[in-house]
Amino acid sequence: MPELADLSVPAWRDDLEHEYAALAARLEPLVPCLEIPLHLPWIAAINELKRQRGAVIMAHSYQSPEIFHGVADVTGDSLGLAQAARNCDADLIVMCGVHFMAESAKILAPQKTVLLPDLEAGCSLASSITADDVRALKARHPGVPVVSYANTSAAVKAESDAICTSANAVQVVEAMGAPKVIFLPDEFLGRHIARQTNVEIVLWHGRCEVHERFTAQEVRHVREQFGSMVVAHPECSPEVLAEADFVGSTTAMGKWLARERPARVAMITECSMADNLKSQFPATEFIKPCNLCPHMQRITLPNIHAALRDLKHVIEIPADVIAGARRALERMLAVGRRESV
Repeated sequence: MPELADLSVPAWRDDLEHEYAALAARLEPLVPCLEIPLHLPWIAAINELKRQRGAVIMAHSYQSPEIFHGVADVTGDSLGLAQAARNCDADLIVMCGVHFMAESAKILAPQKTVLLPDLEAGCSLASSITADDVRALKARHPGVPVVSYANTSAAVKAESDAICTSANAVQVVEAMGAPKVIFLPDEFLGRHIARQTNVEIVLWHGRCEVHERFTAQEVRHVREQFGSMVVAHPECSPEVLAEADFVGSTTAMGKWLARERPARVAMITECSMADNLKSQFPATEFIKPCNLCPHMQRITLPNIHAALRDLKHVIEIPADVIAGARRALERMLAVGRRESV
């Protein structure tokens, strides 16, 4: 490992204004302009550490713009990031997301070192269910396959038959080939799936603390006040989804915007996603009746820098848990391969 420069206290340099002029212009409509000079020294220091470490930084779509646009090498949804971790050449990965995302990267790339800048970056869905809960459900419903949402811990994934994302949940549930499936842990996503399939869905009562806060009244108000189209994430309540023009995953929302090019749109999901899409769709006005994920907001430029500098917050998962979780993830990926044939 090469000797690292002393980058513990990034300071402003006059050349940053020129070196990062394009990034500053991109960030200007996305973050308060007074914050940009504060971000640039951290961004420069992180990019230098990243080069010295030979690391890859991955950022979920809910990360703030200075992270998403400023230091990330790979961006996307949780599954896309985990697959990128497996496929990239780097042996050191910094996951700018929440704990289950870092675990998913480690599951698919167990030989690599995965760092999470803040170990307290959790998820209300992942914390709503344990491996013991899954075992108890399987005992109450013997022989019924378990499909778990990606927003779960590695231990829960290891107890599951297959994993799914919000984009492929219906396909994975139906691929189980069973009349009944246990679906964990998101109640609202499970209800959304149940409306699209004849498979009987056994629900758990987990909810995303960001998406469950949206109300149908808020959506109606946004449409009436601004005349905007509405897209919603399926982790929202059935009442909210009924008001939307489009319901889909984070990736599907981006594809919908590219296809429809609405003049105005309200993104019924986490705030930062709309911020990060603005630069991709400058002709669209984004109305923001949004909620910030408190866990995603725990990831900051300073703690990304600290993780890289000190190689700290390494994700460790027991080998047997990795093996079980990997089987469940690979079953999902096999469904995707069948769908694409």
